[in-house]
Amino acid sequence: MRIISGEKKGKRVNPPKNLMIRPTTDKAKEALFNIITNMYDITNCNILDIYSGSGNISYEFASRGAKKIISVDSNRNCIKFINKIAKDESFPITTFQCKAEKFIEKSLESFAIIFADPPYKYSVNNYKYLIEKILEKKILMENGVIIIEHNKIKDLSGINRFNEARNYGGCCFSFFK
Repeated sequence: MRIISGEKKGKRVNPPKNLMIRPTTDKAKEALFNIITNMYDITNCNILDIYSGSGNISYEFASRGAKKIISVDSNRNCIKFINKIAKDESFPITTFQCKAEKFIEKSLESFAIIFADPPYKYSVNNYKYLIEKILEKKILMENGVIIIEHNKIKDLSGINRFNEARNYGGCCFSFFK
């Protein structure tokens, strides 16, 4: 995988083979960030990346100038890898090794952009619970956005605050405002 744009544009990041991850493809990531940069000035946004996996999305935000990024994943090896890349590249990424729901429950911060890439096996009810928990705990800033990456066969349009969905290959990004 590579960083698409920003200060570290073109930088390749190669996660260890033993990480159980499904990185967002470069094509999908490029399309996603075209949408995000038309909505927000990333340099002024607090970012939360839950189910971070390899940290692919966090690195893209960092390369584009985000000043504060929190990456959350329950896998210790994923967190170790994200910490290594963040240190090597001087990225402003803080990591937490815990379940996303636990982080959401305890967070005292709020975020302009919350990106979540849970396992594709999640049911629509799992996605609904996640979004409701984010909204209930008020960790999404006013005028913020929740972006969920999911399998394109899942339809999240019935979930409260759904705004739109965009399909790219086998993945879909659903936006909630």
